[in-house]
This record gives sequence, structure tokens and C-alpha cells, in this order.
Amino acid sequence: MTVLLLRRLPLLPFGLLAASVLVFALPRLTGADTVRTVLRARTASAVPDPATEARVAAEFGLDGSVVEQYLRWLGAAVRGDFGLSFVTRTPVGPQVGEALLVSATITVVALVVALLVGVPAGVYAARRPNVLLDRIVTGAGIVGVSVPEFVLAPLLVLALSVRAGLLPAIGWGTPAHLALPVLTLAVYPAALTAQLVRAETVTALQRPHVLIARAKGLPAGPVLWRHGARLATTSVLSLTGMFVAGLIGGSVVVEVVFGIPGLGRLLYDAVLAQDLPIVQAGTLAVIAVALVAGALSEVAQLALDPVARQHTADR
Repeated sequence: MTVLLLRRLPLLPFGLLAASVLVFALPRLTGADTVRTVLRARTASAVPDPATEARVAAEFGLDGSVVEQYLRWLGAAVRGDFGLSFVTRTPVGPQVGEALLVSATITVVALVVALLVGVPAGVYAARRPNVLLDRIVTGAGIVGVSVPEFVLAPLLVLALSVRAGLLPAIGWGTPAHLALPVLTLAVYPAALTAQLVRAETVTALQRPHVLIARAKGLPAGPVLWRHGARLATTSVLSLTGMFVAGLIGGSVVVEVVFGIPGLGRLLYDAVLAQDLPIVQAGTLAVIAVALVAGALSEVAQLALDPVARQHTADR
């Protein structure tokens, strides 16, 4: 296991380095003039002259070659310094850090809720296939993976906030404000988890060692959870990194709809304002979280599944 970790973890810095190159180069590959973008972000009526352009280029470190600009930007980013906002002229790092904390809170709670709902639902549906509970779980799973966040969020606001008055529709700061965004984000991973766990558990329960355990008289409950559900859970762990990336991506819609000051809302506002430093720092933060979550989910899967661990070690 230690050897596998030593083989996997060093890949993270290379992934982050590649992501930094892409994030830095993407605006320039589109042909955008960064200096004029700064001036447009500050005032829509700006008519730049050479002296103004030179002053802005020097202020934001845009007065060298592309390679020099990247190395300067990367060196500062490693220290947590992503420069100043084009619009507010305030440090970008603290803004992205605060917004990421909000988004991480929503993402973690939504993921926990999704697993707490999806895993038991899939396991119990697999216990007796094609009966009423199985059909309900299957039908709910199909609906859950089909409805996008931008449709579900307004429906939940209308039903639980406007009509029923049970939960606040917008805002942040109390546990009640977590309910609607978490519910919106948790539906898709919960539905997908239930479908995956059901399929994997049905397959696992047909394996020879499980059939032998049942033939020896072991109760159905322990066999179901100890043998079937455990094997199915390892498959879910392999998707956890994808779930985290999807939840952070879906948080853009959720945070805009519910007025939450998270990373998704910050990126949305930054794109509209053409605030390039915030867009770059926020995008890099999302990629970093996705890479780390993917690595941790793979490590957890290898820790629980000896077959997958042996297969990885043989490669």
C-alpha cells in the first residue's frame, strides 16, 4: 500500500503544474489583450493611450514576455499570491480562499447526504430485486440523474420556500441556509450512487463465497452488508472524486440561485466583470480540489479492495 501511495501522490504536483499552464495560457490563446481587459474592467469608457497601457502593464506584471509573465505568476501563486483584482484592486487569494471554504462546506455536506441516502437505498433495493422498493429506488434514481440543478433549484425554492415557507430561499450564515443548496446538489450523486450500489450488490450477492455463506446459514443481513455492500461501496469510492468535481461545478448554479458567497458565485461574477486574476485563481482552485479528491478516493478504494490493489500493483 505504501508503494502505491508513493507512486500515486507525486503525480499531483505534475497535474497542478499542467493545470497552471492551461489556466494561465487560455486567456492568451483566445487573443484577448490583458491590458485592455484591465482597463475595460475598471471603466467601460476607457480609451487607453500608450502611457496608460504601460502603467497598467507594469502594475500587474504584464510588461514581460509570456514565459516571464507565467514564471512570475507561478512563483507568486505557489506562495498563495494570485495578484490583485482588476476591478477592486484587492488581493485575490483571500477572496478565493473565503469563497472556497463556503463551497467546500456545501460540497462536503451534500456528498455526505448523498452517500447516506444512496448507499442504503441501493443495498436494500438489491436485497429483493424487482419488488416495490426496488422499483421505487430505480425510478427515483432515473429522475434524480435526469433533472439538472438549474431546474431543480427553482422548483425547490418554489415548493419549500415560497409555498411552504419552511426554508430560506437566499442567504448564507445559518444551518437553515444550507438545506436547499445541499438538497439540490445531493440529488444527482445520491441517485447515481443508489443505481451503482444496487447493480454492484446484486452482482456481489451471486458470487460463490456469498452463496456459500448463505448456504452455511449466515443471516441475510450480515451477508448483505459484510459481503455484498462492502464490494459495492468500493466502486462508489472510485467515483467520489468525480462527485466532488461535479458538485463544485454545480455549485455555480446553486450559489447564484441561492445568493451564496461561494466560489461558484465568485467565478460567475468575475467572468461577467472580466476579472482575469479571480477567474484564474478560482479555476485553479477547482482543478486542485478535483485532483486531490480523485487521488484520495483512489487511495481509499485501494485500501478497501484487495483485488483492485493487487491489479494496480501488477501494472
